[in-house]
Amino acid sequence: MPSNQLHHVFVCRFSARLLGFDDYIPAYAGASNDQLLTGVNFASAAAGIRDETGQQLGQRISFGGQLQNYQAAVQQLVGILGDEDSAASHLSRCIFTVGMGSNDYLNNYFMPAVYSTSQQYTPEQYADALAGQYAQQLRTLYSFGARKVALMGVGQVGCSPNELAQRSPDGATCAAEINGAIDIFNRRLVALVDQFNALPGAHFTYINAYGIFEDILRAPGSHGLTVTNRGCCGVGRNNGQVTCLPFQTPCANRNEYLFWDAFHPTEAANILVGRRAYSAALPSDVHPVDLRTLAQL
Repeated sequence: MPSNQLHHVFVCRFSARLLGFDDYIPAYAGASNDQLLTGVNFASAAAGIRDETGQQLGQRISFGGQLQNYQAAVQQLVGILGDEDSAASHLSRCIFTVGMGSNDYLNNYFMPAVYSTSQQYTPEQYADALAGQYAQQLRTLYSFGARKVALMGVGQVGCSPNELAQRSPDGATCAAEINGAIDIFNRRLVALVDQFNALPGAHFTYINAYGIFEDILRAPGSHGLTVTNRGCCGVGRNNGQVTCLPFQTPCANRNEYLFWDAFHPTEAANILVGRRAYSAALPSDVHPVDLRTLAQL
């Protein structure tokens, strides 16, 4: 269940390839019974943990709505496999990747002209509120059969071209206020993983996208990247004030860019993160296990 939720979809797409999937994981809407048995995608761009997140961008399915779709999918699975025990056994072998939270910051907390959350909560309070709601939602996921769950941490949103264009004095220094708030939330996710792993049969893990991203930024050249503060396609300062427009010509060397547009990493960047999610390069990349190990549990 993986703007920025799309990042998690693409990261998980590459991780899925490493796990043996040959093609995209299809959307739940319209999926066949055979596809339901092998895996579907419940994601919705701009969605968040909070129901109101992303509402300025139009229709989207919040994480709560995605969970309702998942519950409906479980009932379909019971019908396909014949009984609840068979469905529960099948689901216990599945890997669930959940990447939520970035929009709750980008398209909520740090958008004070539209949302009041930054006036209502300090960063610590907001992280607590988000994590509390997320915990209830993940409990629903567990209650409906999920046992192997990877929580994707929120990346360094303050380093995106859009935030650099708006907040960085030199167009290169990341927005510390945003990254600091996200770091608080990510630490709550690590604690959530530990809590859920105390439940019977649960194997939760945290993918430290923030730390992986930080490591890439520390030495981008060693990862084949030459441009880290501009979108490959976009308009204005850092190619980040307006995101990639229809029929706009993107950069010719997209494999050397960290960001595709104002918000989203390139495929090259997603592959780097996806590889480390699948097989941790550093102990700090995951907590407690990478996706390869999770699949074997």
